[in-house]
Amino acid sequence: MAGYDDRDGFIWMDGKLVDWRGANVHVLTHALHYASAVFEGERCYNGKIFKSREHSARLRMSGELLDMPLPFSVDDIEAAKDAVLKANNLTDAYVRAIAWRGAGEDMGVASKRNPIRLAVACWTWGSYYGDAKMKGAKLDIAKWKRPSPETIPHAAKAAGLYMICTMSKHAAEAKGCSDAMMFDYRGYVAEATGANIFFVKDGEVHTPKADCILNGITRQTVIQMLKDMQIKVHERHILPEELESFEQCWLTGTAAEVTPVGQIGDYNFEVGDLTKRVALQYEALVRA
Repeated sequence: MAGYDDRDGFIWMDGKLVDWRGANVHVLTHALHYASAVFEGERCYNGKIFKSREHSARLRMSGELLDMPLPFSVDDIEAAKDAVLKANNLTDAYVRAIAWRGAGEDMGVASKRNPIRLAVACWTWGSYYGDAKMKGAKLDIAKWKRPSPETIPHAAKAAGLYMICTMSKHAAEAKGCSDAMMFDYRGYVAEATGANIFFVKDGEVHTPKADCILNGITRQTVIQMLKDMQIKVHERHILPEELESFEQCWLTGTAAEVTPVGQIGDYNFEVGDLTKRVALQYEALVRA
């Protein structure tokens, strides 16, 4: 398959559709040097982006948290996503909206005089973890920890916050794993590199408290689904030694959707009935 810079199609940039291969930025773009970028990952099912406006609103909120107010409203972002899907003739797709500080008068840490830009792209993308959706993903345990909220704007979906995620996922793949689970700065279970995590014990669900991790839109959706199913959900701090007591585990995220986990380090989990039920109900919900 061609690289992401060499494809047919169109990308929406700053108010207009441009040829895919021509959707470029200057090498002195501020975001390239200082990670001044925020983004969203979304999935379109049967012509409709799931939780689209929530994603657009979060993109704007992420920009504000980075002192980078977007000059585009939620309606502007929604129109851009609709235009790029139609231009590429896609009804089932992954959608990536990204806003960043571009090249301008500033080329130091400060960048108030540089324009804030926005682009939206879309492409077909299957299961994020391949066949793990059937047999359960295998996760490494990352050496990097999610930082304290006193050191990062953890509620923002910001490009710079994914550096240690990339490093952790590379290390996991080198060991034959699909991903890595990360602890937080206190040593509690946090999340995978790009997905939230859930555990099952005695018919109840446990998931890390989102006090230093991104409170994912899919995470929130699945928690509400579980509550509607009359299943008790505990949002709490989870200690590493508790991993051996959990029976089932799954990941949630726009790309991951609901993906069962079969192994984390030396701990094994079954792809049990509740995991399968949640995955099926989520699939039905997004395609409703």
